Amino acid sequence: MKKIRVLVVDDSAVVRKVFSEELSHEQDIQVVATAPDPYVARDKIVTLKPDVVTLDIEMPRMDGLTFLRKLMKYYPLPVIIVSSLTKEGGALALEAMEIGAVDVISKPGEAYSVGDMSTQLAEKIRAAAHVNMAQRAQMVATQAVTPQAKLSLSKTTNKIIAIGASTGGTEALKEVLVQLPPNTPGIMIVQHMPAKFTTTFAERLDSLCQIRVKEAVDGDSVVPGTALLAPGNFHMMMRRSGARYYVNIKSGPLVCYQRPAVDVLFNSVAAYGGANAVGVILTGMGKDGAQGMLKMKEAGAKTIAQDEASCVVFGMPKEAIEAGGVDEVIPLKKIPAAILRLVEEE
Repeated sequence: MKKIRVLVVDDSAVVRKVFSEELSHEQDIQVVATAPDPYVARDKIVTLKPDVVTLDIEMPRMDGLTFLRKLMKYYPLPVIIVSSLTKEGGALALEAMEIGAVDVISKPGEAYSVGDMSTQLAEKIRAAAHVNMAQRAQMVATQAVTPQAKLSLSKTTNKIIAIGASTGGTEALKEVLVQLPPNTPGIMIVQHMPAKFTTTFAERLDSLCQIRVKEAVDGDSVVPGTALLAPGNFHMMMRRSGARYYVNIKSGPLVCYQRPAVDVLFNSVAAYGGANAVGVILTGMGKDGAQGMLKMKEAGAKTIAQDEASCVVFGMPKEAIEAGGVDEVIPLKKIPAAILRLVEEE
């Protein structure tokens, strides 16, 4: 078995030790070295050629964002950002992903046990190792220079939209949501992302979109013109009371190694939304969302998967397609128009 070679870059000796020890239990992952700062990391990247780098943002001598910009320019490879659970950390992590990082994970602490963090870190490393860096770079460059088209919807409908994404999903979601008009039916989103980071991500999307985007709170109504983003470290489910759709936010075990999990959302939409729903699964590693999307389709929902060519990681869409739960497989840039077409169909 070819192991995924990882370099851990963090100024905290404790974090370097925890990551190294926890990843040593994974048969397919090998920590080839650690580095306390970007200068040491630079030399080890050149000599050891790791497959994946975990990178702390706040470090001495050179901050993580400066190092990341240099790395993406001269030696692009998959980078997972490691950050503290703060608002500032969330903003920096989002900036890092706009520069080219592929994912973010929080340091272990109050919100995440070492066990949960270790499980998610290993899964994120496996996903990062599959990232098409050329596709990732193209997405970053395209979004930096291309103005987004503005689509329209002739009427407000009673449909609902559920979207799931993981690795590469922050940029993919942005590309989809910025094109949706203000009268788009209510949207629920699960993006694999740690606690606190989802707050900053929702605020960032809200500043860019015609629709309102907010981090979901338990009991929030699913209404036209608003997208509800599942809060990190909590599952989100749709419920129905009469004609009103709303969300239930709760803790619980990891599902498909994730919390929030796409399957949890999709299963609930299948049960309470049925034929009124449109499901979308975007770029990401693993199987999360595949069985839930199949249940949605069986309940009468229309379903869309992002195609392989436009995915940063063609994992979750591929699994959903192979499970038989997908009606349409289309490029990312065509998904917004497809969503609007499907919600207008009777």
